[in-house]
Amino acid sequence: MSALVQLERVSLRFDGQPALNGVSLTVEPGRIVTVIGPNGAGKSTLIKVALGLVRPDSGSVIRRPGLVVGYVPQKLAVPASFPLSVRRFLAMAAPKGDWQGALDRVSAGHVLTRQVSQLSGGELQRVMLARALLRQPHLLVLDEPVGGVDMTGQAEIYDLIAQEARQSQRGVLLVSHDLHVVMAATDEVVCLNGHVCCAGHPEAVAQHPEYLALFGPRVAASLAVYTHVHDHSHRADGSVDHVHGPNCQHGQECNHG
Repeated sequence: MSALVQLERVSLRFDGQPALNGVSLTVEPGRIVTVIGPNGAGKSTLIKVALGLVRPDSGSVIRRPGLVVGYVPQKLAVPASFPLSVRRFLAMAAPKGDWQGALDRVSAGHVLTRQVSQLSGGELQRVMLARALLRQPHLLVLDEPVGGVDMTGQAEIYDLIAQEARQSQRGVLLVSHDLHVVMAATDEVVCLNGHVCCAGHPEAVAQHPEYLALFGPRVAASLAVYTHVHDHSHRADGSVDHVHGPNCQHGQECNHG
């Protein structure tokens, strides 16, 4: 089995109301799959199902045997009066781990002795990511990992996530409400609104009629700044149609800016 986790036609109801309806997705090593959708679309429920925290009413969830997961939740609220240092917070996840090394890896080496409650939004998210990486996970599951972080910090965190996927061949299941901030970092997008509205390469999803109907043309227009100019096009499944020119040879990726 090459997949780390695979959901096949998963459905789930809460109090008689559908939360997920026939949802399928697959996360493989080295690949970033981003689930987007409006509030109430079932994104966090999908994560719980993928992690085995909630059992679906129907469908199947297959996880690779021995799968190790690193999880970054959507929010972590630590009261200012609660004495919890970053060192202790990391030690709770990995008592014998290289805490300083993990923080250095996410460009937060300066916060080891700080109190968690005193961290900025960006620092806290980096610490949370470092904590997840201390487990040496095969799969990173990230629920809105840039909440409360400014745009520059968001780009840096997504760069870190992409590096982990590419260099360490970790699979990443990422939840976001905002496609335009993850377009450069993700391999596949699943647009969720209880069911899968559309799925595929981010540029293809950004132009899909169901995505446009869900988020509106103004949001779609804002994606143009993130769309690179190239001499090939992407099909909905992520495969490539090449347009051959002077800088492109048959069967090879074309050079593009």
